[in-house]
Amino acid sequence: MATVFSLKGRGLKLDTAADVEPLINGVDPSKLEEIHLEGNTIGVDASQALAAFISQATNIKIANFADIFTGRLISEIPQALSALCDALVDKTSLVEIDLSDNAFGGRSVDPIVPLLTKNRVFQILKLNNNGLGPAGGSVIAGALLESAQLSKAAGTPSNLRTVICGRNRLENGSAGVWAQAFGAHGGLKEVRMPQNGIRMEGIIELAKGLAKNPTLESIDFQDNAFTVGEDLAGIEAWSEALSSWPELHTLNLSDCIISTEGEVPSLLTALVGGSNPKLKKLQLQNNNLETASFKLLAGVIGTTLKNIQRLELQWNEVEEDDEHIETLSDSLKQRGGKLIATEEDEEEDEQEEGEEETAEEEIKKEAPVVAEAIKEENKEPSVKEEDTSTDDLIAKLSEVKI
Repeated sequence: MATVFSLKGRGLKLDTAADVEPLINGVDPSKLEEIHLEGNTIGVDASQALAAFISQATNIKIANFADIFTGRLISEIPQALSALCDALVDKTSLVEIDLSDNAFGGRSVDPIVPLLTKNRVFQILKLNNNGLGPAGGSVIAGALLESAQLSKAAGTPSNLRTVICGRNRLENGSAGVWAQAFGAHGGLKEVRMPQNGIRMEGIIELAKGLAKNPTLESIDFQDNAFTVGEDLAGIEAWSEALSSWPELHTLNLSDCIISTEGEVPSLLTALVGGSNPKLKKLQLQNNNLETASFKLLAGVIGTTLKNIQRLELQWNEVEEDDEHIETLSDSLKQRGGKLIATEEDEEEDEQEEGEEETAEEEIKKEAPVVAEAIKEENKEPSVKEEDTSTDDLIAKLSEVKI
């Protein structure tokens, strides 16, 4: 059970300390484990008031500061960001930091640096869709590199496990620093850097840095370019790196140009070689793969790829009634898995996901009723007790009197 303070998705415009006061009045920050500010717009004075509150949250584990500067002037963001990030620097319980969907650009990242270098206990960093560019990306990666170096100097292992930094136009200009940072940390489990415009030279450097993390379980580099024309050096670098990740269970290399026309990519050959026996989800959409590649996959779907549960091959050169596609589909169905190879498969999958999300939303609609009951009981209007147990949820609902 986690004690949560949440303003998530309320669309509040908080400009002053007075705007913040009724939201935090009566809340004991020392009891909080999660603080969610996402989906509001917060000015400098309001950020400083929230920072004073957060500074007392000595047990905080999750700091969700995503999407909190919509409509704010670029001149406001550094001061507001500095106040919020500085409040987290000394938090020894911190696990996750989420600053996604804030339009920092390269001009507003410096306030984050002290948090990333001085707090070396957090494990998860989410910086998705921040418009960092190569310059801003280099600053963030440089801070993470310094953090790893400071940990090493102190004789302590890095705690960093997850880095999510997609849709940031990182490009080749920051790839080298990211590669150094990843290599220095050495214990990463998840790295997601999709849609960053990274080209082959940067991809090669990143392969070398990531190869120093044998604990990697999940990698997403969708929509970055692994090749240039007939030059396959990027593919070769990643083919070699694959053997460094025996724990890998999820790999997304869709839209990465991993194959030239008519050829079976060496990366695919490496994937079926048995170095990644725990692989469960493989996404290779839109990579110019043809029937020879599907034949290779079908030949090992019951051996070296026996744990695959989801295989995404749509937007490749899939021919109607391809026997190898049928083999893959049948094999995955037998083990309760799924092949997505055509537009029809994709549409069906999206429909199923939509139905699942609708069911989840219906369940969530019941949660506010429980939260209101707990509010009345505890007299802490901005705090709710979250319990993931279905039985406990039903029990609490039954106690609510309407």
